[in-house]
Amino acid sequence: MAANPFRQGDNVLKDQACIVGIGETDYCRKPGSGLSETGIQLKAAVAALDDAGLQGSQIDAILAFPNLNKSEAFAASLGCDNLRFAATIHMGGASPVASLRMAAMAVAAGAADYVLVPAGWNGFSGARVRETSATDVDSIPGGRISRDYYTPFGLTAPPQWYALMARRHMHEYGTTHEQLGAVALAMRKHAQLNPAALMHGKPLSMADYLASPMITDPYRLYDCCLETDGACAFIVTSVERARDLGKQPVYIMGAAAGQPYPADEIVNRRDFHKIGLTIAAPEAFRMAGIEPGDVDFANIYDCFTYEVIQQLEEAGFCQRGEGGAFVEDGGIELGGRLPVNTHGGLLSHAHSLGLGHIAEAVRQLRGECGERQVKDAEIGVVTGWGDFGDGSIAILRR
Repeated sequence: MAANPFRQGDNVLKDQACIVGIGETDYCRKPGSGLSETGIQLKAAVAALDDAGLQGSQIDAILAFPNLNKSEAFAASLGCDNLRFAATIHMGGASPVASLRMAAMAVAAGAADYVLVPAGWNGFSGARVRETSATDVDSIPGGRISRDYYTPFGLTAPPQWYALMARRHMHEYGTTHEQLGAVALAMRKHAQLNPAALMHGKPLSMADYLASPMITDPYRLYDCCLETDGACAFIVTSVERARDLGKQPVYIMGAAAGQPYPADEIVNRRDFHKIGLTIAAPEAFRMAGIEPGDVDFANIYDCFTYEVIQQLEEAGFCQRGEGGAFVEDGGIELGGRLPVNTHGGLLSHAHSLGLGHIAEAVRQLRGECGERQVKDAEIGVVTGWGDFGDGSIAILRR
């Protein structure tokens, strides 16, 4: 039997594909822009095509975000008359980085030449999570498990679900509110250097953070990500094709995805702190042939402040239980031991379902970030977090 070239730990994907185009819309928190979710994603896709110097007709693969779009709609609107690969990964906010991995696999396997990955939503002006969960049980993490065993006890939205994880970590390891606040302050500090961030011009102090309303213990207002309208997209192709395009390509060194067990339940896990990233990160680093200490910056999916701490631990940047100390005293700020989310992240830039983290990583590795540029950035990590702990990770280089 022939060996599986994509088996766990193999480095066959290393440097076989590149990100060659990124595009973002403006983000807002106001009544709708007048565009549908398909419309804003198409706007981001056109910007990514322009950035790459490509035409819509050259796209032959589309990986659409679950529940928000279909590849057919994109193909028809962009003139993709040679679509030969399409897929959707159902991992919530882990889907964009997992889709980056699948895009690299498709290119390396010869299934596609140019892969478009769009995502975006009307996350402020459209239906909120609690509203959709009331009408469509399959749209929420845990599905029927959430409906039958979480919702009756008041756990109806992400802050309440994920607070269980944060509170357990605080109980076991002594993680403090101030350490959660250090994450919020780092994201807001970076947003002051990013004119595109919605929280640009709105600094945050620890006193402000601690005085903000409690949403669901231990999460205060500033522990929770923004709800915004907007979209982002990126394009992946082979190394050979990337060399013929105008922008500096960003190479995919390694990528992986994983799920906790059980994926749709939290409180009955044998290892309460084991998440998808716990499985995925070692695979990605083996594929890339590097260690976490070799990374110059990380864009960590920051739906809530504790999830930055947890993912830093489970990705191997520090030991489990040491994440609180890792983020203290500017540890994840520009100039610290590991700059995190230099654009401001979901907490202070905008909520583009995680694609904005990929776009920022590309800009950092191209050297396009101005005041927030990480000096001599060569290698960056991007993570995704979805549902009740699904995880994805990509390691990128110049």
